[in-house]
Amino acid sequence: MRDVLPPDSARRRALVARFASAMELAGYAEVVVPILEELGVFERMGEATDVVTKEMYDFTDRDGRQVALRPELTAGVVRAFVQHRPQLPWKVWCGGTNFRHERPQKGRYRMFDQVGVETLGVDDPDLDVEVVALAWQFLANVGLQQVTLLVNSLGDHDDRSRYSEAVRAHFEAHRDALSEAALVTLDRNPLRLLDSKRPADAEVIANAPRLVDHRSDEANEHYERVLGGLRSVGVPYVEAPLLVRGLDYYRRTTFELASGSLDAAQNALGGGGRYDGLSEDLGGPPTDGIGFALGVDRVLLACDAEDAFPAPDNSVVAFVVDLVGGGAARDITHELRAVGLAADRRFGGGSMKSQMKSADRSGAAFAILVGEDEMAANEVTLRPLRGHDGPGGEQRRVPRNSLVEELQRLAPSMGTAQIAHETDGNG
Repeated sequence: MRDVLPPDSARRRALVARFASAMELAGYAEVVVPILEELGVFERMGEATDVVTKEMYDFTDRDGRQVALRPELTAGVVRAFVQHRPQLPWKVWCGGTNFRHERPQKGRYRMFDQVGVETLGVDDPDLDVEVVALAWQFLANVGLQQVTLLVNSLGDHDDRSRYSEAVRAHFEAHRDALSEAALVTLDRNPLRLLDSKRPADAEVIANAPRLVDHRSDEANEHYERVLGGLRSVGVPYVEAPLLVRGLDYYRRTTFELASGSLDAAQNALGGGGRYDGLSEDLGGPPTDGIGFALGVDRVLLACDAEDAFPAPDNSVVAFVVDLVGGGAARDITHELRAVGLAADRRFGGGSMKSQMKSADRSGAAFAILVGEDEMAANEVTLRPLRGHDGPGGEQRRVPRNSLVEELQRLAPSMGTAQIAHETDGNG
């Protein structure tokens, strides 16, 4: 587990806010699901998957129930659908922290955030196109250019079962050429071997059967409609016949977004696909579903590599330097914040020099100086900081009762990051 400190915390919050805005433009409303669920909710991801067998934080609570910290978002959202039975189609976006007992490394943490969308109640390949395009476009909008969209179709339930047996037979015939880790995976879930990036297994994997030879005509027709739709809306893709993703509930359309700026072993920014049948597994009615999730940490690492999506400027508009006891700083900061202007001060007093150092460190555009002379004249001194050269770029006296109006006039020239009411919805 880890702490996320400023300014990284503000950057993560800004990314989630950007995601929320983009998804809501497409008609997706937010759903919030619990971090803790009954263990059975997540076991539906597949008892042979690493997430279920090795990575979940599961335990018995004080009431004797088997529960788990969520390792991903989709299962909880589908459980909420089954429980509440909202009107169809149900289009939602979600985000939050997940937990997996993994070996921590850069881009892979035991506590990690995801954002994603889920849609239930529609069996239409054009919806698949919409979902894939939303994920692709979001990454493009935050400035990522080195992203490859990998697409495959796992076919229907029976197709996947037949393919799984064909893959098992292939790998069993080449057991002597597989690594020890691959043999463990083969005994649990042969399809997961197709995701292996171990060099020792590469040749055997490259010669594995292709799913296209085991898909039904109906599944192929659905897949071709999806590919045609992606071409029509201008989303570039690469077909990946060995892409199976890590969870057993996927059917038909499956996709992954890989960053070309990260190491190959940790380059997946996210992905998703169809999970028709998951509702039934959780005790609900037969319901089609599709969604995706993006890893917030991975996306921000890719942004670092491509010099994209910098941390927001959270510096304040004004820093009050109070040389008359602190009461003026108290009152002025309260007054400025009340109208949506970000303001700060130093507590505990201090000399003019020490308070100005604090003002400079705050990143404020202006220092508001209040000394004996200003107090006697019912004025303040407005001093530009950080080389501010917009309107009001020279130090000058301002009547105390005109300070708010003057800063409101100057604030737009500094950008909206410093105007609280334009970032937190209070205006």
